[in-house]
Amino acid sequence: MKMFDPSSVLGLLLASVVGAPVFAQDPPSEETISYFARNCASCHTIGGGRLTGPDLKGLTQRKDAEWVTQFLIDPKGTIDAGGEYEQRLLAEARGVYMPTPVGMNAGLAAKLITLIEQEELKEKSQFAGVQMSDRPLTAADVQKGRELFLGATDFESGAPACVSCHTSASIGGFGGGNLGPDLTAVYARLEGRTALGAWLSSPPSETMQPLFADRPIGSEEVLALVAFFGDEAASGLDESESSNLPFLLTGLGLAAALLVIFDLVWRDRFRGVRRSLVHEARNA
Repeated sequence: MKMFDPSSVLGLLLASVVGAPVFAQDPPSEETISYFARNCASCHTIGGGRLTGPDLKGLTQRKDAEWVTQFLIDPKGTIDAGGEYEQRLLAEARGVYMPTPVGMNAGLAAKLITLIEQEELKEKSQFAGVQMSDRPLTAADVQKGRELFLGATDFESGAPACVSCHTSASIGGFGGGNLGPDLTAVYARLEGRTALGAWLSSPPSETMQPLFADRPIGSEEVLALVAFFGDEAASGLDESESSNLPFLLTGLGLAAALLVIFDLVWRDRFRGVRRSLVHEARNA
């Protein structure tokens, strides 16, 4: 009868620990990757440094998954109920709370956490940030950016002109649209070239996503817009100098002119009708 050999059991245990294959987590789905690109990449990188929000590399080493999930579901509530770390996040964001990401829930948060953990293990994450040229911006870039903003030059992808929804203090005339925010101070608000470039490359707002998802702004066009907004910032203009007053005054003027024209056109008709009525009344 063969005797029990403890060493053989120990060998099997070591083999199971050392030699067993390590099963990786399932790769993130295209849906999760697309969600991060649309809703997160404009403010965060994974290993590419801070944009308007912090770099997410090492996020789950700084805070556990439960905290991250709660933060994604309720950013403001988590900040307000937190301590030193949360208040530092708020200070670094200059007092601006991160909005709750579209459609966020615990299941989606778990998928995003897995995505971040897998991306940070790569030599370079696909979300390391927009690879935008760091060449000096020129007066020609500023002019091109202005033309793109106003729609005088079309975006190569067919994206709509910025002025259809936004205005800026230097554009003059009747100004731009009011559907989106005034962009006079956007260069300073997003803290410069890198973060503004990331935002323009992948606009995160619910209004802009459907417009630019299939018609992204090209890298050189992004540079031109950055140059234009940077020039706005350097000029010392602020949002208070953007005004729809010329549009309002012109509208009032045109309305008054139309009233005068209608009066001239229908004056004789009105008098003719009145004259007949008076004549009939006198002869009754």
